[in-house]
Amino acid sequence: MKFEEIKSIGIVGAGTMGQGIAQICAMAGYTTILFDINEKALQAAEASISKNLDKGIEKGKLTTAAKTAALGNLAFTGNTLQVHANVIIEAVVEKLEIKQSIFRELADINSADTILASNTSSIPITRIAAAVPHPERVVGMHFFNPAHIMKLVEVISGAATAPETAETIQQLALKLEKVPVMAKDAPGFIVNRVARHFYVEALKLLEEGVADVQTIDKLMQASGFKMGPFELMDLIGVDTNYSVTNSMFEAFHYDSKFRPSRIQQQKVDAGHHGRKTGKGFYDYS
Repeated sequence: MKFEEIKSIGIVGAGTMGQGIAQICAMAGYTTILFDINEKALQAAEASISKNLDKGIEKGKLTTAAKTAALGNLAFTGNTLQVHANVIIEAVVEKLEIKQSIFRELADINSADTILASNTSSIPITRIAAAVPHPERVVGMHFFNPAHIMKLVEVISGAATAPETAETIQQLALKLEKVPVMAKDAPGFIVNRVARHFYVEALKLLEEGVADVQTIDKLMQASGFKMGPFELMDLIGVDTNYSVTNSMFEAFHYDSKFRPSRIQQQKVDAGHHGRKTGKGFYDYS
């Protein structure tokens, strides 16, 4: 698939990342299909995208006509058979088997030329592609939260990824007004591998009683970070962050420096997933 041939994009998963990716694809003029098996998630995504576009209008970054055009490019569906596109981007839970299952199913109903891109934060693209027909068209396209604002996109080539596939996705990222960085396949790629210790070490400080959440965040902000680790985990989603840490812990053969935190696991078990649930390391109620 050449970049010039891309006319339609399918997004699988209507969570925080999926809806952000769908928004920017629609704004870039692509026919965009957002799929999720959860009807409520689709409804929430539609409302969130509309709200984000309204904010763009309020800030003078977007016109009413542009909002209307973007929404006109968007379709929402719970039917897998309707997910026909030139590029399909999955943005679902960090579980290898689920990602492979989604790509296998979509490969059956799409052309062999359809590019299958994963928004995975940590799972090696080579492992995802191993169970998918024509693995040369499987590639990583890792956006950052919030996807409609953050500029960076990691474009990851697995062992079987064709150079033409990675180049096409790089050009697509540029079309979406993102800054693509080409990366080779490895757990966590570049950003999450480096940033993991921003979270893990902060959680260790909390576990050891060295300082509380607020103090650690304030010190990190005073050091030049825009957000502290706990505030950032709440924004990303405590559950999502924990899932990525678990994935990397396993991928690096249980290296202790990637050990997930018991405190973070308790938050996840309690349903305190951050801003999206109203409570995480901070209370947003």
